[in-house]
Amino acid sequence: MLSSNALASFVIAALVALGPLPAGAQNNAAPPPPAIADKVKLCATCHGADGLPVVEKVPIIAGQHTSNLRSDLREFRNGQRTSDLMGPIAKNLSGDDMTALAAYFSALPWPAYREPADAASITRVQALDAVEKCTSCHREGFVGVGNIPRVANQKLDYLIKTLSDFRDNKRPDMPSMTALVRNLSADDIAAMAHYLAGL
Repeated sequence: MLSSNALASFVIAALVALGPLPAGAQNNAAPPPPAIADKVKLCATCHGADGLPVVEKVPIIAGQHTSNLRSDLREFRNGQRTSDLMGPIAKNLSGDDMTALAAYFSALPWPAYREPADAASITRVQALDAVEKCTSCHREGFVGVGNIPRVANQKLDYLIKTLSDFRDNKRPDMPSMTALVRNLSADDIAAMAHYLAGL
């Protein structure tokens, strides 16, 4: 596995190689403020210039809630959440950077991503009684609010990884989520992820 420094170096090298974002990138959004333009470009190397991530197990952040994005960046910077890639990047962000990045990405439209769930996954999720439990925080339609992320239409591989991390207590920043999913099997998690990705 690459070290944190090696991963950060890889992303920076990829960023340089990519050059400027193409015209029409970010769903024709207004360009980012000059103070964070390079940082937005860095984010886009993984999270996608059009809002769809280009790296495996990386979430959609375009259209995500401002408070949630800012909170995630703070947790990566403070070490409450760990990531060989996001940790080093977040450590170089000021509070103002985080606020500006969160505002920029939250203002973008959620990308057109959907992986419809099969009938078996939907039936399994209904049997788990997960919808009622999850929407108490993630709201009706799983659109989230404030610090609670939107998970409807989120990327399938990211959902599987995140739910698995909560279950396996690899995300100690959210003990309530760990308690909620600790008894789910791998098949349960896959069904839940397919259900959410297809909303």
